[in-house]
Amino acid sequence: MKTVICREIEAGILEVRMNRPERLNAINAALIEELLGVFQGLQHDRKTRVVILAGEGKGFCSGADMQEPAGPGAIPGTEGMGHLGFVYKFQEYLAQLMLAIHECDKPVIAAVHGAAVGGGLALALASDIRIATTAARFGAVFIKTGLSNCDVGVSYFLPRLVGAGTAAELMLTGRIFKADEAREMRLVSRVVAPEELEGAALEMARAIAENSEYGVWMTKKGLWNNVDAPSPRQAMELENRTQVLGCFTGAMDDARAAFGTGAKPRWRPL
Repeated sequence: MKTVICREIEAGILEVRMNRPERLNAINAALIEELLGVFQGLQHDRKTRVVILAGEGKGFCSGADMQEPAGPGAIPGTEGMGHLGFVYKFQEYLAQLMLAIHECDKPVIAAVHGAAVGGGLALALASDIRIATTAARFGAVFIKTGLSNCDVGVSYFLPRLVGAGTAAELMLTGRIFKADEAREMRLVSRVVAPEELEGAALEMARAIAENSEYGVWMTKKGLWNNVDAPSPRQAMELENRTQVLGCFTGAMDDARAAFGTGAKPRWRPL
């Protein structure tokens, strides 16, 4: 891969780093293709437990690469297409990436520094957890190009994270906001100094990875499914089935055994 660097930081923790630093990791067809391949492949990766999504260089992701417009043939299945058909397919292709991140069965931590605007904001929102440096900048800026700010999942994720009123203000103005404000509105979990970002993301990843494979897997699935549950009863029905299934993984026996000794559980694999 040319635009993505993947490295196992330690057992079970994979860093996925966007690698177009000369363009502040702006999104082009190659970056979409490689990120999509990574996150789709993670669905079949038993070794990885947690993913850290990061950007090389001075920024996380500056959004779409406005200096490298793509044309028919740049993405699979668009050879010979007219302009309308290609633009629609490209839009679906980028949206597919956001879904692949959000639906990945491994928790994804976005480690944000510098710019996370437009499509970069969408990548962060599609992740499960966001940690930012004091130098991070966020913005839903699609509206500044003359288009709607309802793009690649932003109109779904942002209101659920910060509330509809705050999301409306951010999306209708397209203004850039800093990390401290992002923390105040609960868009990010933590704000750290730039030199502390990698360590903070790794600390969070370790805290997740030390839990059982089943527990982490089903917590992510249950959480995001129940965000859209039509009622508490519907949410609890899903919870009930998940907990009953969990009783047959043997993980509770592992937890009981560890509790008696004061040690951390040694979870058996699924």
